[in-house]
Amino acid sequence: MNVFINDIPIIIKKTSDKVYKHRYDLILGPEDEFISKDLIGDVLVRDVTPAFIDRMLRLMEVKKLKKLTSLTLMAKKKKALILHLKDQFRIAKAAGGLVVKDGMILMIYRLGKWDLPKGKLKKDEDPMEGALREVEEETNVKLALGDKLPSTWHSYAYNGNKILKKTNWYIMQCLDDSLMKPQAEEYIEEVRWMQPQEALKALEESYASIALVVRHYLSEVAGQAAPESVRS
Repeated sequence: MNVFINDIPIIIKKTSDKVYKHRYDLILGPEDEFISKDLIGDVLVRDVTPAFIDRMLRLMEVKKLKKLTSLTLMAKKKKALILHLKDQFRIAKAAGGLVVKDGMILMIYRLGKWDLPKGKLKKDEDPMEGALREVEEETNVKLALGDKLPSTWHSYAYNGNKILKKTNWYIMQCLDDSLMKPQAEEYIEEVRWMQPQEALKALEESYASIALVVRHYLSEVAGQAAPESVRS
């Protein structure tokens, strides 16, 4: 489960999973005292409890934690911890696509960030059908659906509600981009084909969840090196 709270990767592991201490800038136990200023770089927390999750979410609501790169949580009951995390949010469902053509990736520019086309699913809509619909609407490109990519979960606030949105991602092949244009109603300013290195550069002005999807595609599917990849 790839979770991003305030665009910070939250990685949940079992206590029995192997971790390498040298990869972390700070290692905490659930009872250790800390303040927001201590959370710098990659942080690992052992034996996480639901109470600790609640504490972290409250902290992340009031603090930006701009220096926190990632938060890895280790728990004896991983599934129970994930369920507890989800219970703190209202769940929304979305779907989108990583569109490819001749080795290039289709990126959109929306609200000051480079992004991948995606959107909210309609009630009872199949994620694959919804993904095609949303991407075609946002880019005006005709597409063929390909393989599934890792799903992402990211948080945001809307009308006073805490939302955790699950986005199902798919690889899509471009069939016809002769009428390609941005969907202005969705605040999209530009739709652009990018070479892999250009797309990686664009990720510097993107979201962590989008970076995960693009880098996974380049390294695991396209077989290209993707530096600074998000650890899972």
